[in-house]
Amino acid sequence: MLIYNEVIYRPFLNGLILIYSFLPVHDMGLAIVIFTVLIRVLIYPLSHYSLKAQKKMVVIQPKIKEIQEKYKDKKEEQTRRIMELYKEHKTNPFSGCVLLILQLPVFIALFQVFRYGFDVSSFSYLYSFMPHPDSINPLFLGIIDVTKRNIFLSVLVGASQYVQALTMPQPQIGGGEQGSSFAGEFSKAMQANTKYMLPIFMAFISFSLPSALALYFTVSNVFVILQQMIVNRKTQ
Repeated sequence: MLIYNEVIYRPFLNGLILIYSFLPVHDMGLAIVIFTVLIRVLIYPLSHYSLKAQKKMVVIQPKIKEIQEKYKDKKEEQTRRIMELYKEHKTNPFSGCVLLILQLPVFIALFQVFRYGFDVSSFSYLYSFMPHPDSINPLFLGIIDVTKRNIFLSVLVGASQYVQALTMPQPQIGGGEQGSSFAGEFSKAMQANTKYMLPIFMAFISFSLPSALALYFTVSNVFVILQQMIVNRKTQ
């Protein structure tokens, strides 16, 4: 836990307070917006690669299904052909998982910073050369208290999550017997859950947390939406 605090939590807390201290108008909500954008910029190369890989996976999905059908009784040959297909298109089915794993400690640190970092008692984690504000203004644009939950920001989380789902590449589901199979129906159900249920779930979760996290989710979602639009345009 000590290593985690020193390597992840403490730098994040200091970064947020540094941004807050240098703003002409001390606004923690605005500091969170800037901080979130900086985080997304730092992981942009990795997330861009992940989004491109997801797009490629959707494009080659029909070919994967053809291989699976053609070599359904020859599992080793099926695996070899699919791996060759991945290599040919320079993609990896696990690229998205790597990004999620790397973002997990970041999210945990941000959760702790946003939940406990606005208390003066947490300033003991600030570096000696950092500015030590006497107090923190928790209001975003002078209206929203980021230390408390907020229904408006929670709705924005759900809305931005829904738009993000719309921009994501959709798996191609064939028609006929294959499209009506269990796998096809399962894929349709997963798409529906991602498009409709996940935004509702995220909005509900955001409303149970300090609105600082809802603000982070919203800004992060908007960034990913723009990034996905760039990927979609380049791969058309």
